[in-house]
Amino acid sequence: MCPCQVPHTEATVEQKKLPSFTWVYLILIALSLVLVVVGAFHEKPTTDWFIIALGIIGIIIVGATWPLTEVLAGDRENPGAEQKSMNIIVERLEQISVLMNAISDQQLLSDRAKAVAYREKDRDALRRAIQEELSKQDWDAALALADDIESEFGYKSEANRFREEIRSRRQDAVRKQIQEVVAVIDRHTRSEQWNGALREAERLMSMFPDNEQVKNLPVEIDARRQAHKKQLLDSWNDAVARHDVDGSIEILKQLDTYLTPTEAEGMQETARQVFKEKLNLLSRQFSDAVRDHKWIDAMRVGESISREFPNTRIAQEVREKMDTLRQRANEPAMPVIPLPPGSPPPVPAGA
Repeated sequence: MCPCQVPHTEATVEQKKLPSFTWVYLILIALSLVLVVVGAFHEKPTTDWFIIALGIIGIIIVGATWPLTEVLAGDRENPGAEQKSMNIIVERLEQISVLMNAISDQQLLSDRAKAVAYREKDRDALRRAIQEELSKQDWDAALALADDIESEFGYKSEANRFREEIRSRRQDAVRKQIQEVVAVIDRHTRSEQWNGALREAERLMSMFPDNEQVKNLPVEIDARRQAHKKQLLDSWNDAVARHDVDGSIEILKQLDTYLTPTEAEGMQETARQVFKEKLNLLSRQFSDAVRDHKWIDAMRVGESISREFPNTRIAQEVREKMDTLRQRANEPAMPVIPLPPGSPPPVPAGA
């Protein structure tokens, strides 16, 4: 190879290498494009215009200065083209000035103009926000957003439609919540848990103080209580009239929590007579069991007398015989000897 060709080859290799400033411009234009894309998808109009403007300015600066930089780099090797380069620079600077003025005018647009430009986008954002608040059952926030649609965009009919939807869904939610609590109150009243029913009603009243159905719940609960009390009183009077001693006492136990002191005093004499009949009935059952040598039955009835009427004379007599009854109950059964006709039944010793 001829030695004179070596410098020419080296110069060719150096010309193929990218200048160092080229990478800087490539990075700058990439950053500018990123700003434009980010601004285009930003949610706030006042912010995305600023970001887009920055990206556009960056692209303009890169596009205007990159060729100038290459021209200046070339002028270093060709000093005779200096005047021509200056003319190009002046022309490019004038173009940049015109573009910068246009961008400045765009930035000076009023907020109202920007709002108009993004009107549909903001409306869609408000619609989505209203649906989100409805899903969270935040009715006041949803109504405030509906008011914004009317006040900021002037869409009165759409705002009224949203308000109607909000009121309807709110009423449905309130109705459902009230029905659930009313079902709980019904269970309490059926099981005669009146205090629990009143607590549920009070809790509901604290949540919906202006709801007429909720306001009437305490009155309805008391009406059910009075109706149940009347039913018990009617059953009591019927059982007493039929001399149903056990039924009368059972009903009287249920009535205990319903009667006022005055009502209880008025029923004392009848109740005393019922318990007297009960004691006489148990006494006859005890005597019959002893006479028939049914010691276990006698012990069972005797324990009932001692438990239910512990302070009576009959209860004291029964307790005195309980040891003898236990002894008789533990003895082996004796064969039954037929008695002559007309003979009185034998009386067990100690009975």
